[in-house]
Amino acid sequence: MNATSRIWTLRVVLVAIFIFMAFLALFPFYALLLASLKPPTELLRYGLNLRLEFSVMNLDNYLYLFTTGKIYFTWFFNSVIITVLNTALTLVTCSMVGYGLAKYQFKGRTAVFVLVLFVMMVPVEIIMLPLYKMAVAFRMLNTYWGVVIPFAVSPFIVFFFRQFAVSIPKDYMDAGRIDGCTEYGIFFRIMVPLMAPAFGAMAILASLNSWNSFIWPLIVLRTNEKFTLPIGLSSLLTPYGNNYNILLSGSIVSVLPLLILFVMFQRYFISGLTVGGLKG
Repeated sequence: MNATSRIWTLRVVLVAIFIFMAFLALFPFYALLLASLKPPTELLRYGLNLRLEFSVMNLDNYLYLFTTGKIYFTWFFNSVIITVLNTALTLVTCSMVGYGLAKYQFKGRTAVFVLVLFVMMVPVEIIMLPLYKMAVAFRMLNTYWGVVIPFAVSPFIVFFFRQFAVSIPKDYMDAGRIDGCTEYGIFFRIMVPLMAPAFGAMAILASLNSWNSFIWPLIVLRTNEKFTLPIGLSSLLTPYGNNYNILLSGSIVSVLPLLILFVMFQRYFISGLTVGGLKG
């Protein structure tokens, strides 16, 4: 077997492996989709299964979700607002901090960077009680800002932006200073476009974390009209009755925004992770 044949065989094997891994990843979504198309009696009788029963499959669960179950759209709207606010604040604050740690020399820079690494290792559950007391003191309970502000700065995203900014030559900054740019002008006009892959990758990560966040919103939000999707969907399971059919159809719809976001920023996500992981 010559070199060309070996390379072709290796590619075929790799493609087959990746297809199999993709099948394993999509398998739970397939089961979830089938279950969302079945009436609740079928779910209670047989549970989650992979049988295609066209005689009992219908869109009644989705019709109920989009017509009678109007509270679902309130939860959806709350999740969108919180995700947009959290993602925007996280990208702005973390990119500035990471850029400053990478490109500026100041006293205590190493200590700040070590502190960022240390905070990355601290479980979120440990700081829940102090954060709750702060939310009570600032009267942010049952508000969007009470969910967003405590986690507007992510140590991991700061670290990622710092590693990405280290790989960018300082010549761009010097050229901007020669042209009369301020330090903020250098960041927003020069560095932000250069860090576009990092912004794309971290936009997906921050949005995913915010959209799926459960524990902290559950602590802060009190009323049904302020619930996000994870909390609202979990409230469908009670000791007095379980609306599994609505839960499953609502879960399918809740995944769609994340899929659309990933498709939009997929190119930046891959390049951002690659550059950020290899350089610095």
